[in-house]
Amino acid sequence: MSSDPPVHVLRLGHRRERDKRITSHLGLTARAFGADNFVLSGEEDPNVLETLESVSERFGGNFEAHYEKKPMGWLRNFVQNDAGDGSPGVAIHLTMYGLPWNETIPEIPTDRPIAIVVGGAKVPGEVFGICQYNISIGNQPHSEVAALAVFLQTWKPNGTHSSNFTGGMTVVPMESGKQILSSEEISE
Repeated sequence: MSSDPPVHVLRLGHRRERDKRITSHLGLTARAFGADNFVLSGEEDPNVLETLESVSERFGGNFEAHYEKKPMGWLRNFVQNDAGDGSPGVAIHLTMYGLPWNETIPEIPTDRPIAIVVGGAKVPGEVFGICQYNISIGNQPHSEVAALAVFLQTWKPNGTHSSNFTGGMTVVPMESGKQILSSEEISE
């Protein structure tokens, strides 16, 4: 983990059968783009958490994921009392109804932990009031995975490079083909 304040991604309203792939992709995107934590809410789904844990074990990193039964209480506590370090954090809601991301991101404090809220089926109206920033990547319907990727790439331009992804497997970048090395092959 870098010395930057932690980045949390809160997934609201997960539905086990309907959202399992999209929620897994949100968690994997959060991890790959430099977030530190993924908070799952809605229907409890150990499969999503196991997927994220498995990828982190195999490919490395300090990424953590957990289930939160009461996400609104967690979010209120995050912005009012304790973002994990004993002080309040900043909550950012990614919504197509928000202000333009490219104009708003520079205004967000960078010295406090942030929670990025990504909605599901129906986002409670109170989210708009709890979050200090309601940001749109675009004002048209689109993928929440894409919105998270654009936000994190802008927030942490070196996200994948600033994270410690030294795990049991390492992907070797190549122009053509694919190569994955095990930790044993790397240490030889």
